[in-house]
Amino acid sequence: MTCFMLPAGNVAVAAPGKLAVKNGEKIAFMGDSITAAGKRKGGYCQLVLLALKDQGIEATPVFAGISGHKSDQMLARLENDVLKHKPNWMTLSCGVNDVWHGKRGVDLESYKKNITEIVNRAQKAGVKVMLLTSTMINEDQGNAMNQKLAGYNDFIKSLAKEKKCLLADLNADMQAGLKKFPADAPKGKQLTSDGVHMNKAGNIMMARGVAKAFGLTNQQLDKSAANWK
Repeated sequence: MTCFMLPAGNVAVAAPGKLAVKNGEKIAFMGDSITAAGKRKGGYCQLVLLALKDQGIEATPVFAGISGHKSDQMLARLENDVLKHKPNWMTLSCGVNDVWHGKRGVDLESYKKNITEIVNRAQKAGVKVMLLTSTMINEDQGNAMNQKLAGYNDFIKSLAKEKKCLLADLNADMQAGLKKFPADAPKGKQLTSDGVHMNKAGNIMMARGVAKAFGLTNQQLDKSAANWK
């Protein structure tokens, strides 16, 4: 099964105002520690659910984020943590640890195989997939890790197009978001608490990106975000 999509430049999102998620559907949030924290109050997963609820969509979550996990580990637990719950949707956030962990990480070619297999298995099971580009490492796009991560994110964007998945380009959102801070604002912890894990502003940034990819408009999100803050 392919995912509902509408091309918008290089990003596939649901048509604005026409939500891809239907009332009563189930959404699995697959990811690493960023997603694990996303299930907490104020976390991006919870904020997405609240934004959908504001539009009359009651979605049931399946939280499948585990700290430290990389693409190979997510592939290994896909059946148990996601597919057996029979979700209608799965968001997939994976890549930070594959790069950040260095020699213990996952090289790009292996990452491509792992992520492709995750998407293939999910779609074969009838699960619609939204792919999330990985957020930045240490809030500095010029560092070596973010330069390496760019290749992983390029693959995510190409795979979303190939497999007709929704895409939330959170890396682009994060880069744009960091530019909005005053020039004299403290560096390194504007959207994160430690350079990687989201703070309140980072969770809002991620939630807006995911919810927008599901079809919420900026106007709808502005109203929801007023309550998030």
